[in-house]
Amino acid sequence: MLKILITIWCVVSKITLEKVTADKIEELSSLAYKIWRECFPGIISNEQIEYMLEKFQSVQAITKQIQTGYEYYFITCDGKTAGYTGIIVNSDGIFLSKIYLIDTFRGNGIASEAIRIIAKTGSPITLTVNRGNLRAIRAYEKMGFVKIREQKADIGSGFIMDDYVMQLN
Repeated sequence: MLKILITIWCVVSKITLEKVTADKIEELSSLAYKIWRECFPGIISNEQIEYMLEKFQSVQAITKQIQTGYEYYFITCDGKTAGYTGIIVNSDGIFLSKIYLIDTFRGNGIASEAIRIIAKTGSPITLTVNRGNLRAIRAYEKMGFVKIREQKADIGSGFIMDDYVMQLN
């Protein structure tokens, strides 16, 4: 759906989405482990962070996801890896499964620009966000996402994902 390399120019930065290929899955997984450990303390427990990383962002999990239709992209800013995103294209539009930035890149509009790139497809974008992740919720609302429902999912080992489902039309 998205081109392998999509570029837009911002006021001060060049933001690029680069499709993750099989030879880059290990790099993506390492990046995910770094970012999640920065992003989620205080929102979910360290035990849940580690469980979810192994279940959803390990090399094996990412490989399987890509084989079943996920598309992952590195988000780069002026040639430096700033984070990553993962999408699933389905009959309802695009499910934005993941969009995460390294701490030093947050708050600069990079995620917003990455979402604008994805939105250029013209398809509705749906995502889930932890109900305790107030910073992300505010950012999504600023971009025009609206809450359409609450969702709780048992992900095993006694852990629950307690999310809002949000959509951008």
